[in-house]
Amino acid sequence: MSMLQSRASTSAASTRALLGISLGYFMVLLDMTVLSVAEPDLAASLHTSVAGLQWATTGYTVAFAALLLSSGAVADRHGAHRVFRFGTAAFGTVSLLSAFAPNLWVLVVLRVLLGVAAAACVPASMAMITRLYPDPGRRARAISMWAAISGAAVAAGPIVGGALVGLAGWRSIFVVNVPIAVIVLGLSMGSAVTCARGDRRIDWAAQLTAAVALALCTDAVIAAGARSWQHTACSLGGAVLAAIVFAYLERRSAAPVLDRELLRAGRVRAGLLVGAAVNFALTGALFVLPLLLQRQLNPLQTGLAFLPLTVPFAVIPPLAGQLVARVGSRRPILTGLALLAAGGVVLAAAVFASLAYPVLAVGLLLSGFGVAFALPALVTAIVNVAPPGTAGAVGGLLNAVRQVGATLGVAIMGALVTPGIGWSLLASAAACALAFIVFGYARAAES
Repeated sequence: MSMLQSRASTSAASTRALLGISLGYFMVLLDMTVLSVAEPDLAASLHTSVAGLQWATTGYTVAFAALLLSSGAVADRHGAHRVFRFGTAAFGTVSLLSAFAPNLWVLVVLRVLLGVAAAACVPASMAMITRLYPDPGRRARAISMWAAISGAAVAAGPIVGGALVGLAGWRSIFVVNVPIAVIVLGLSMGSAVTCARGDRRIDWAAQLTAAVALALCTDAVIAAGARSWQHTACSLGGAVLAAIVFAYLERRSAAPVLDRELLRAGRVRAGLLVGAAVNFALTGALFVLPLLLQRQLNPLQTGLAFLPLTVPFAVIPPLAGQLVARVGSRRPILTGLALLAAGGVVLAAAVFASLAYPVLAVGLLLSGFGVAFALPALVTAIVNVAPPGTAGAVGGLLNAVRQVGATLGVAIMGALVTPGIGWSLLASAAACALAFIVFGYARAAES
């Protein structure tokens, strides 16, 4: 009986820890989506343009993406549970400071710091799940729960953001992170999951160069959207130079930022492209569509209008996890990409033809189902190829590439707002169609 009680206690502790880990990712994703419906109020309050709004969004994703490349190794080196708790505490603190930002550029700096904190949380959470659930079958179900809870952040973000902006303005959307961070820390404390320290080295020079290259590339795209061609040329030249320096440092490094062993496999490279394309389409749409919808809707109505896009993230992942367990990851990923491409085309057609909201809702629903099918399957596929002791690094690489996609989605789709939001949405459909072709070919070639 005592053995049964011990097992039940261990299972309850694991479930509690998984809930805390999932809520931590919920908090990170909420901060990305909750800002979308606050864009008009933020622009009016801080007197900024579309370019300023792009930096308020991409300041977070640039830091998040760049540091994810090494934060997985940091989690493996210092113990994922320690890194996760530190990142959670920092996230809550900086969120509170963001609520009092006096101008746009202070907010952008704080958003960068939020990205740093988020980068500490996400790959560490992946390593903690791997530690909690070593069995692949149970791990797949745990990842599905993690994806469902975190996916609820995408569903809740626009609605929570709309309600808070309507009641108290854009500053209130940052305050909501503080109690969530406290709850996450409470659930993730204890000895249910402890990850051993490793001896992985980190090349901070190469890491910093990667961050500079991504930031300058983003700045070049944003400047191009504003038709500031001299600025574009300078930033693009700096990005190319930083990329060359990064490549040089990587070749000489004993601890490269990019895991060469993983990148040698065609299916891994194709999977990373899928992650980038999915986030390109999702984050780009969440950036550009509120600029269209809030011409006629208030913030709360805009948040509700996004429900067809966001509700599938909370509903489908558990079913997708069961599907992956039965048929593998390839078909759900390809199905998700096809739905995303179709959704982008329908959204673009609705915008070009000025069709009623029900048509727009069909495009949003197709896109929502696409993300909900593709991402859980992709996470399972990537984690399952991770060599022992590198789960944090693999999770970091996947999420880094996804955030690069998110950054480019906001930058490129935002730059296309001037010629027309419909062109922005067609760009997202094209990105997902390309990923479909590349992933389908890579998996077929290795079968």
